[in-house]
Amino acid sequence: MKTSYFKQAFIIIILATLLFVAFKEYLPPRIFPESAPTTNVVMDSLMIEAIGGAKIDSVLHQANDSLVDIKKPKKTEQYLLGFFKKLKNLETTQKGKIRIGYYGDSMTDGDLIVQDLRALFQQAYGGNGIGFLPIASESAKSRGSVTHTYSNTWRTQSYVNVKRPKRPFGVSGQVFFTQGNGTWLQYKSSQQAHINELYAPALYYGKSGNKEATVEISYDTVKVVKTLNTDKLLNVLPLTDGQTTKSVRLTFYNTDSIPFYGVSSTQKEGVYVDNFSSRGNSGLPLSLFNAELMNHFDESLGGYDLIVLHFGANVLNYGTLDYSWYERGMSRVVNQLRACFPNTSILIISTADKSTKVDMEMKTDKAVVPLANAQQRYASSTHSGFINLYELMGGQGSMKQWVEANPSLASKDYTHFNARGAKKVAHLIYNKLMKEYEHYKQQ
Repeated sequence: MKTSYFKQAFIIIILATLLFVAFKEYLPPRIFPESAPTTNVVMDSLMIEAIGGAKIDSVLHQANDSLVDIKKPKKTEQYLLGFFKKLKNLETTQKGKIRIGYYGDSMTDGDLIVQDLRALFQQAYGGNGIGFLPIASESAKSRGSVTHTYSNTWRTQSYVNVKRPKRPFGVSGQVFFTQGNGTWLQYKSSQQAHINELYAPALYYGKSGNKEATVEISYDTVKVVKTLNTDKLLNVLPLTDGQTTKSVRLTFYNTDSIPFYGVSSTQKEGVYVDNFSSRGNSGLPLSLFNAELMNHFDESLGGYDLIVLHFGANVLNYGTLDYSWYERGMSRVVNQLRACFPNTSILIISTADKSTKVDMEMKTDKAVVPLANAQQRYASSTHSGFINLYELMGGQGSMKQWVEANPSLASKDYTHFNARGAKKVAHLIYNKLMKEYEHYKQQ
């Protein structure tokens, strides 16, 4: 009798499986997402509050006591005029330095898009160096533009999921702390043009009453121990005394009370593009920047001439096509950034196309155009530059075309670009900027 029940149960399971496979295509499409399960999923805490019904102005003010009041920018700060003026000066004199901060989400993870944009600028206008590198990174293993390794004894606080950090967030939106002696990190340059060396790398860290902290620095055949002076709000330690190197390793002692931010690698002239990507970021967390600390970063890093805000993938598909809350919130973000980086221009890059299965066919998600329109409105209201990436890549149905191209330009989650697609996106953005720059020069 037991054997008979077992056989019946087994047959039922087999039949159920066959029926499931046979009728799968007729079931609701959302049951079968096109993306594979992701790891390291990060949720933007400010966005969660906003879509939960909280008023965006209240959310941002409660999270940051130093959020500045909205002010209309000066004419020289509007749109991309200041950036183009600096670029023209660099082009004409072959002297000077331009710094770009590129803030994004998982679309720029692993330096995708940004590494190719950096290469295009440096090839055209000069410059050697990868820019600012955080202490630790969720995409370190997938980044080809630098080999970045570190011990598991670093503690990270990110503006994506922490509102009130132990110490203010650094320019990358993170702050890092060692946990015990011997905590280490290492950077090795890649073989890519213009970033195949670490150029005069320097360590950036914050204020502390600690007088015992030291760092052991190893590069080439040199090994030296230096004291970490922590008297200033932002401190800078040259690691190789201005020399270039292929690799540098730092080992920290008695430093647990010190906030660390990252290492910068640049020369004195040319264009430098810092990639500040954070998975799960809507863009709203940039409102958490402390203006005083950012002013120090701005001065120490040579002054940001362009801040790029490339967001959208994490804002889509939250049950509403009304993005007025996001429009208001990001207007606040732009205003805060102008207080942080007083001489910068702001460029908004819209969401890319994203496909969703509808009636068994992949089509442009209905939220894409409303979000891109909201991004264009807040760019206009804040007198910022704007590039509509959705339209640049082909508009309606373009993500499906990119996924199905041979070779493919995007992954089968119908949201993210692969390396080939990211390179194409970088060229689209660069060419659009250069077209606007040529128009500026003709005025």
